[in-house]
Amino acid sequence: MKNVLITGSTKGMGRSIAIAFANEGLNVAICSRNEQELLTFKDELEQIDPGVKVFAMKADGSKKAELFRFAAAAEAEFGFIDVVVNNLGTYIHSSILDDKEDTLQIQMNTNLMPAYELYRYFGRTMANAGKGHFFNICSVAAINPVPQAGSYTVTKYALLGLTRVMRLEMQEHGVKVTAVIPGSTLTDSWKDAVVDKDTMVLPEDIASAIINIYRMSTGANVDEIIIKPAPGQL
Repeated sequence: MKNVLITGSTKGMGRSIAIAFANEGLNVAICSRNEQELLTFKDELEQIDPGVKVFAMKADGSKKAELFRFAAAAEAEFGFIDVVVNNLGTYIHSSILDDKEDTLQIQMNTNLMPAYELYRYFGRTMANAGKGHFFNICSVAAINPVPQAGSYTVTKYALLGLTRVMRLEMQEHGVKVTAVIPGSTLTDSWKDAVVDKDTMVLPEDIASAIINIYRMSTGANVDEIIIKPAPGQL
């Protein structure tokens, strides 16, 4: 069986992606800062397919030491990690001039650095094996800047740049790298807003796209996929 590791796994896109991979028959490694949510979700995933193993570990992926403990423990549990989904992220609504002192750093530590660190952790192993797939969950803010979320935009630009470098480094080794670039998606970022779900991308749409990309032939790589609401961005 193949194995997938997903950060930011218990809510929104991460949750839907974990469910989709479990339905696909992959063993799933998940992490969260909330242990009760994590254990509840682990039980849910195990009900999908009794043959699928689920490894769950409480960890704050924005902290390098905890992120590496999660990665090492998942590797020890499953062996080779075939797919890494860098989904962990946070959104702070603030223009750069109105940022608090730590606004940029918080988002760098959450939106960019986990993907960078997990690439360095798993990249050589995948390259040596000649297989593997990284999915980085970016944002349309990396293409069209959002001044009302300036620092968020900066970190998502950086994540997309990282993904493009990863793709170039890995292509000669048979390792796939995909930037998933969602528009307005109905996640916890919108929990305080009154919105019509029919005017937004759903987390299940992102998961479906990832699974279909994952299923492609060995010779095909989707470099980037943009998924926006049909009526346009909110």
